[in-house]
Amino acid sequence: MKETKSNYCERCGEFHDVVRDYTSQVKVGETVPDFEFEAYHKGAITALSLSNLRGKWVVLVFYPADFTFVCPTELEELAKLYPKFQEANAEVISVSCDTVFTHKAWHDTSPGIRAIAYPMAADPSGKLAYAFGVLVEGGEAVLTPDEGLSLRGTFIIDPSGTLRAMEVNDNSIGRKGAETLRKLQAAQYVEAHKGKVCPASWEPGEDTLEPGLGLVGKL
Repeated sequence: MKETKSNYCERCGEFHDVVRDYTSQVKVGETVPDFEFEAYHKGAITALSLSNLRGKWVVLVFYPADFTFVCPTELEELAKLYPKFQEANAEVISVSCDTVFTHKAWHDTSPGIRAIAYPMAADPSGKLAYAFGVLVEGGEAVLTPDEGLSLRGTFIIDPSGTLRAMEVNDNSIGRKGAETLRKLQAAQYVEAHKGKVCPASWEPGEDTLEPGLGLVGKL
């Protein structure tokens, strides 16, 4: 097998075949565990918990780090869509392994981040990122630039605390905020209309489907 640069360890000068499995303790259809965490929100440090957010839809948006490149484009896009999430009874919370003080510094420095009105959660211990399966953990021999950071993960949690949708990307691949909003709207529709399902690219107001033998072979 041809050795690749990605498996080269500068510490020992050897190549390693390292396989990392990113597994989540939370699963779609199951209740997410409760977590308490600090967040930078509206110019202050505030304490939040997932249990205190029950009764609302919650969109957790994990990203690698403050003061980076793709991250501000994603977070600024969500900031523009935030009023629509609020209209849908949903709270958006961005999460990185930075501290609340780093969030404040970034907020004060970047015009795009300054526009954010949703909470920016701090996860310096990585406990949230680990629980949701997006923490980049290092191997014993191979170090990577993303080690100790979070992958780009989006998790939609319903008012009862059940995980309804999840998306995890490589850190080089940015997400689309409008697609996250669409998924939230689809999750809310099927929650309110039992027995209905949303087809591909469904948007609010479009036709849905009701699974049954009558549809078999006709789609």
